[in-house]
Amino acid sequence: MSLVVIGTVAFDAIETPFGKTDKIVGGAATYAGLAASYFYDKVKIVAVVGDDFPEAEIKDFNAHNIDTEGLQIKKGEKSFFWSGKYHNDMNSRDTLVTELNVLADFDPIIPASYQDCEYLMLGNLTPTIQQTVIGRLHNRPKLIVMDTMNFWMDIAMDDLLKTISMVDVLTINDSEARQLSGEHSLVKAAKKILAMGPKYLIIKKGEHGALLFGEGQIFSAPALPLADVFDPTGAGDTFAGGFIGYLAKVGTINFNNMKNAIIYGSALASFCVEKFGTERLKNLGDTDVAARVQEFVRLAQFTIV
Repeated sequence: MSLVVIGTVAFDAIETPFGKTDKIVGGAATYAGLAASYFYDKVKIVAVVGDDFPEAEIKDFNAHNIDTEGLQIKKGEKSFFWSGKYHNDMNSRDTLVTELNVLADFDPIIPASYQDCEYLMLGNLTPTIQQTVIGRLHNRPKLIVMDTMNFWMDIAMDDLLKTISMVDVLTINDSEARQLSGEHSLVKAAKKILAMGPKYLIIKKGEHGALLFGEGQIFSAPALPLADVFDPTGAGDTFAGGFIGYLAKVGTINFNNMKNAIIYGSALASFCVEKFGTERLKNLGDTDVAARVQEFVRLAQFTIV
């Protein structure tokens, strides 16, 4: 059984108050796949790149036990490229350049070896592409986690609602939850969104942690205060990858394991933001992850006397 991640494998160029980069590797599938690989050794990605994508980066995926058979390489074409600039609070950014390139006509091909998919992570792509992936799997996965964004709410709401009805877990941020539901209260928003079909909802709140809704329960996960945040790009995808990777590792889907998965996903995301791009995420040890998880535990643990 495997964990399949669909999303972008791309180039980013990033500027923050801490510095700037030239083109570096990014993309939702990149971050989510790397994060998941720290918990599960059968991660497979579905994405598309141009022939400008470095072979060394594909070898890095393989070194993390990430199967790249589903990574299409389009000869004579360029990879998706995004450039952005973050402001001082690191919660807002300006998009400077978006070049779709190979992503403009991406048709997700599911290799036969991926049909053992038990866990499916749908990264932020068009809702119709997300639906296509679900439809091309011969058997419905045990767990489908979906990420999306306000852009699709603006231009493809009907398709988005259809995709949401097909998944088990939806992950969005607080402003997206309010837009999708039409409710300001996140509790009321969650109730409306869960009625759209998913069994669980994760509302990401950036530096304020995350909320999990499902099974009639609510869990509030803290965010780890960090002295330096160099680059928040990919933090949400890293969170989602760590979340589904942990659930694939434990193999049982329930609210308690979801709570644990949020902490593990948050731990991976806290590493991601400490360096530009995937630099920090590529070089973690098992003790690093375990120690960071314990920091989250201590942060939220208390006794009433």
